[in-house]
Amino acid sequence: MAGRTVSLVGQHALSKAALIAVVVVLAACGSKEKEPGQSLVQVNGQEITVHQVNEELARSNVPAAQKDAATKQLLEALIDRQLLQGEAARDKVDRDPMVVQAIERAKAQIVAQAYLQKRLANTPKPTKDEIEAYFNAHPEIFSQRKVFDMNQLIIASKDFNDELKVLLGNAKSLDEVTAWLDGHKIPYARNQMSRSTADLPPELTKKLIGMKKGQMFVIQEGDRNVLVALADIKDNPITAAMAAPQIGQFLMNKKNKEASEAELARLRASAKIVYLNQPKAGEGKDKTAPVPAVPAAPAAAAATPAAPAAAGAAAKPVTDDHIKRGVAGL
Repeated sequence: MAGRTVSLVGQHALSKAALIAVVVVLAACGSKEKEPGQSLVQVNGQEITVHQVNEELARSNVPAAQKDAATKQLLEALIDRQLLQGEAARDKVDRDPMVVQAIERAKAQIVAQAYLQKRLANTPKPTKDEIEAYFNAHPEIFSQRKVFDMNQLIIASKDFNDELKVLLGNAKSLDEVTAWLDGHKIPYARNQMSRSTADLPPELTKKLIGMKKGQMFVIQEGDRNVLVALADIKDNPITAAMAAPQIGQFLMNKKNKEASEAELARLRASAKIVYLNQPKAGEGKDKTAPVPAVPAAPAAAAATPAAPAAAGAAAKPVTDDHIKRGVAGL
């Protein structure tokens, strides 16, 4: 019995010693988090640390030259946020169902994104051969890159009447069009733009390369029409060394996208997904049938231009069909 008593006393002493050790460790951790110089300001007892400011600074992508000024602004912004957060807690705004739902949604997005980033961490980087192969496969973007300089006249759609359409079919320059617009007191705006073969859809690039300087075409943009005249075509090649970083980033993004889609496909294949509260079979869809994904409109289809009308074509008016189809790539 005495031995057992000693044993129990020993266990009690050990438990007490272990508890003291845990308290010491926690105290050490707490003191580490509040090292001198870590806290920048206290707001109603709540501390804002240098780590919080540095995190906000990193998210802002502030240039090095503006870092000092940005740090002061971000610190004041964190103070304002802390004040608002404290007041919201006193008003129990954080318990509002809409707020709770928004917090849960943000949390779900952050966790899901963090998981994907973890999975994508092992995605292999593009090799030198892959980058070189992409460079060689797209000479129009790199080695044979061209830049198109264009002048524009922007006219309200309501002013784009039949007489103006006929004029555009016969006009040889933008100056001729502006003289007519001035004579008829039709308001317009002038603009200049440059686009390279890397910026434009391949179909539009081919058409622009085949055009002559001064040749015009029309683009419809909502409630306005843009008359574009090709001013110049200039060679602007890019070497493989110059293009390598951009190609590498592009291929890396592509690999990450494919890896993300593959991971989602794997998760969907192994999961049990039941669609609930769907329209009944008599209403057009089966109750348990999954909702099919809506395919995105192909980019090429959205950017397919109509053939530009040649400037100076005899008695060949620009029709409504020409304008509606326009050149959507610009």
